[in-house]
Amino acid sequence: MSSIKFELEAELREDIGKGASRRLRHDNKVPAVIYGADHAPLSITLNHDKVKVALAHQAFYSHILTLKVGKKVEKVILKALQRNPAKPRIMHMDFQRIKADQKLHMHIPLHFIGEEKAPGTKDGGVFSHIMSDLEISCLPAHLPEYIELDVSQMVLNQTLHLSDIKLPKGIELVAFAHGVEGHDQPVISIHIPRIIEEEVVEAASEEAEETTEGEAAEGESTEATDQSGKKEQE
Repeated sequence: MSSIKFELEAELREDIGKGASRRLRHDNKVPAVIYGADHAPLSITLNHDKVKVALAHQAFYSHILTLKVGKKVEKVILKALQRNPAKPRIMHMDFQRIKADQKLHMHIPLHFIGEEKAPGTKDGGVFSHIMSDLEISCLPAHLPEYIELDVSQMVLNQTLHLSDIKLPKGIELVAFAHGVEGHDQPVISIHIPRIIEEEVVEAASEEAEETTEGEAAEGESTEATDQSGKKEQE
């Protein structure tokens, strides 16, 4: 686990409904709910500006968070986030309580290392990131901030799959819950950019056309010479 910690102060809210939520947002607050761990759901509000600052950190989305609700402390993870589609505003947040002996299902960022060292890069290849995060299952004590995948040895036209990732201790991939076969999805690949391939094909095509035209012109010239020769003989 990372040493980064996120703590936010929250207030209980009693007014529920669209009208109440609208008033809270007008007061620069974010309505939210805490649920899970065999406890009743808890409706709270958070300071919008402080939430916005916290959300700027990628780690906030994959960390165990601390919510201080009055004198009570809740250990939670972020499960859902609703943003305003037209404005840079947070509309609502859902938090799930954690239990030390209860596994979490989380989406964890993938960090690719060694791209600049890969042989495929030196040969003109470009990486295509097919996945940017992994859905994992683990106990709270094993929750990682991110998972690394070393791609420094990748060559042209190579693809790495989920089974190529070395997972930290206690981490399981949700995709493999029913076995690896049929679920080993591609994660990253490296190829020559298509636009370059198209340019090479086009250049080859143009060269072939020029050769064909040249041969045709030469054929016409020979035929003209032959006809001219025939006329002279006549």
